[in-house]
Amino acid sequence: MKLPGNMQNVMRQAQQMQEKLQQEIQQIRVEASAGGGMVTVHMDGQKNLLSVKIDPEVASDVEMLQDLVVAASNEAVKKVEEEIKGKMGGMLGGMGLPPGMF
Repeated sequence: MKLPGNMQNVMRQAQQMQEKLQQEIQQIRVEASAGGGMVTVHMDGQKNLLSVKIDPEVASDVEMLQDLVVAASNEAVKKVEEEIKGKMGGMLGGMGLPPGMF
């Protein structure tokens, strides 16, 4: 099925924007911490955990350490999602779509 010329351009533009967004998401790096910095994590735009830094002081309390790692990781996920949402909003705004459409 062949799309009308204008629709093909819109689809091509959408595909280019999606590719650009994927490239930008790959560049995202966030840092989040819990317990006043006792546990710090670094995460990329695909929500892969890149590193975990643990203050030796908290290492002796396993339950607290587990909770802090989970809390820091969850905060990092939120930061990644905020970054992605911001990038998507900027791109979609450039398309001239009405607010709230995406």
